[in-house]
Amino acid sequence: FLLFLQVTCNCFTISNGEMQDVGVGLYPSMSLLNHSCDPNCVIVFEGYQLLLRSVREIQIGEELTISYIESLMPTSERQKQLMRQYCFECDCLLCQNQEKDAEKLAGEEHAWKEVQDAVNEVRSPKSKEEWEQVLARCQKLLSSNTGRLPDTNIYQLKMLDCAMDACINLESWQEALYYGSKTLGPYSLYYPGFHPLRAVQLMRVGKLQYSQDMFPQALETLKQASTAYNIIKVTHGTDHSLMQALMEIKEQCEAIIRAQ
Repeated sequence: FLLFLQVTCNCFTISNGEMQDVGVGLYPSMSLLNHSCDPNCVIVFEGYQLLLRSVREIQIGEELTISYIESLMPTSERQKQLMRQYCFECDCLLCQNQEKDAEKLAGEEHAWKEVQDAVNEVRSPKSKEEWEQVLARCQKLLSSNTGRLPDTNIYQLKMLDCAMDACINLESWQEALYYGSKTLGPYSLYYPGFHPLRAVQLMRVGKLQYSQDMFPQALETLKQASTAYNIIKVTHGTDHSLMQALMEIKEQCEAIIRAQ
């Protein structure tokens, strides 16, 4: 039982190139890293290989930190999860000043709580019928909450992400692009600088634009200030498969635009 608890507290969630969870692994040396809700490093994977990457300039003598949990949650939820899973309270600057909590929970409380419940109920749809049910519920809630919840509300943002995923799985590319485009502003707000989640979201939207022959828009998405190119180059490294895929689609866009 003790070994089980040690593994539970120290294992890492293994993710694929698009930061989707695919398993767990134990990496003893990386388990020495402490937590911060505003970390200076992130963990990325190339297959089963764990890579530690800095996301901002680190001062001499500064401790390397990662976030053990999803940093998008408001402070109270982060504290609850850290205490429940890791048995400590975080006192990082982000928790002390509760920065961005108001934006994360903006809008009518009863509306975002309904969306929160709906997001929590989604359980890895497998079939087309299950994805259709997820999309229908997303569409209903997003429509009913127009004007009541801004896209910066974190549960509204998760609902947009969920709708985007459903559309991609149902091959509804135009609708997927609509929902994905609405997430870019909030992603920029909550994942500033060199953060892989922002990079992946930019790349997903760029790929959707590319699939619909929106080549100038796709190229702009992939090249804009603090672009997916620059972010992934820092967080994943130039040899990472995601970086190579990004460069390939970027070059294809440039070739098509030159030929037109």
